[in-house]
Amino acid sequence: MTLTPAAVLIHGMGRTARSMSSLQRLLKRQGYQVHSVSYPSAQSPMANLCQDYIAPVLTPLASQGEPIFIVTHSLGGILLRHYLQHHALPKGSRAVMLAPPNHGSEVADKLKLFRPYRWFTGPVGQQLGTGPGSPLQHFKAIDIELGIIAGTRSSDPWFNHLFTGPHDGKVSVKSCRLPEMKDFAEVKAGHTFIMNHSIVQRNIISFFNKGVFNSVLR
Repeated sequence: MTLTPAAVLIHGMGRTARSMSSLQRLLKRQGYQVHSVSYPSAQSPMANLCQDYIAPVLTPLASQGEPIFIVTHSLGGILLRHYLQHHALPKGSRAVMLAPPNHGSEVADKLKLFRPYRWFTGPVGQQLGTGPGSPLQHFKAIDIELGIIAGTRSSDPWFNHLFTGPHDGKVSVKSCRLPEMKDFAEVKAGHTFIMNHSIVQRNIISFFNKGVFNSVLR
């Protein structure tokens, strides 16, 4: 008996599972059993968000021993990395991170003391800086087949002056990268809706199927 492969979607800051609806429909058409996580990003630091919302989905799936296929957006990638500091996924599991601030965000650096930012992003927003005080700088490499897609078109032009290289309006391309990643791609997409970009979606399916992105679409 062939089991239906499990796919898990983890949205970004200030969003809900609805922001991943297009991907959810795509993966269902591809034959995946989709679990779309929703969590209140502004209410808790990342450790609590992982414990209360990420672990209750990933841990039971991992206990089945079958590969898990994961797509994260922005903060969702950081929560996955935090989870994998303390847990393991079955062999063959793969993840695609979309626009993850893996080394922090220049926007968080600039706005961390700004009251509206603190209100909108909550405790986890204070953990996303690029400096040595950020927990992001102390994560160990994650043991999973990992692909990362970065956007290069700003969806937030009012933040453009904060960056010195390519970025998507909130996260620099440089910050997205991780040494342990198996593949990397850049697309002309902004941060907010990168998950809906057709090239991004085709690359996700390619990575899930083959462990690499489609070279034609880089």
